[in-house]
Amino acid sequence: MFVIWEPVLPTDLAAPSTMTLKRIADTRASQYWDKEHLVSKSIGEIDGVVWDYVAVYPPGKLWEKGPPQSVYSHDPVVRAIDGTREAIQKLLRENTK
Repeated sequence: MFVIWEPVLPTDLAAPSTMTLKRIADTRASQYWDKEHLVSKSIGEIDGVVWDYVAVYPPGKLWEKGPPQSVYSHDPVVRAIDGTREAIQKLLRENTK
């Protein structure tokens, strides 16, 4: 899992603090600070920053000019937990056959 932190609010002046990074406790997660909104722009930022968003991508797909087609996406993240879990479990079942 990749967690991308971006400056969104006027108070987001620097990379996330250790306390903020601890919100994601799973050691399989890699967290990044994207000051220039590069990821947000690549997934569709037009009039504003793409934030509080989750997307599940199939394994083995490379991002070229932009992300591959997601198998699931939703925002806000807090309302997407069940759907995200289901999409990941489905991919895992399909890839263990």
